[in-house]
Amino acid sequence: MIVLLCILIEWFWRESTAKGYDLRGAGASILVGIGNAISGALGALVFGGVFALTSRLAPIHWPMRDWRVWLVGFVAVEFVYYVHHRASHHVRWMWATHAVHHTPEQMTFLSALRLGWTNVLSLGWLLYLPLILAGLPPFMVIALLAFDLHFQFFLHTEAVGRLGPLEWVFNTPAHHRVHHGSNAAYLDCNFGGVLIVFDRLFGTLRTEQPHEPLRYGLAHPLGTLHPLKLVFGEWHRLLKDLRAAPSWSKAIRIAVGRP
Repeated sequence: MIVLLCILIEWFWRESTAKGYDLRGAGASILVGIGNAISGALGALVFGGVFALTSRLAPIHWPMRDWRVWLVGFVAVEFVYYVHHRASHHVRWMWATHAVHHTPEQMTFLSALRLGWTNVLSLGWLLYLPLILAGLPPFMVIALLAFDLHFQFFLHTEAVGRLGPLEWVFNTPAHHRVHHGSNAAYLDCNFGGVLIVFDRLFGTLRTEQPHEPLRYGLAHPLGTLHPLKLVFGEWHRLLKDLRAAPSWSKAIRIAVGRP
């Protein structure tokens, strides 16, 4: 109900301020989001199974009922999410899945639903295995990741301005708008989930500049709103380049190189 209310308020705000609301783009985001929900459920079976098997190898197991374990787990998951998100912008194989989320050319709550369907194939979830081996319960890691992603829904809007001191610690709509900018000045920054502190620590934080208005979408747009083309467009580009590679070593360098 809260999500629907936010979407309606944002729609009214955009129409009343003459910003306009891209209904076709919103429809595409909803369709891609439905597909992501289905693929995500299937992927959870893979993640859950691998996480459970990995947990058996952990030399210690931290108690789930201890709030301190949840606090440490939250920070640990946030750090790995930062690494995962940053890698998704720098490794082309991972970018092929993540690029779907950057296809919206209007920043609205519904654009948060436009997520890839091939997370299992992109292998970024393997980065969380060390947390399981360190003794964090698999359910805790999955729950914290789910919280992270649900929190980020509320970052996808232009209706919320700067939030003052909160922006020193937390990811905010202002930070995330810059993350979605396709201008050269805004590429590959602000990778945090709930927190923005790791961007501050590792020098990947950027803020919107008055002389450089944000432009959303991919740097090289796909030019379509067809859900299947949005989901598999970057995979098509990648596989085309891999087929044209003169050798296996060159193909591997393409797959693990920058988008």
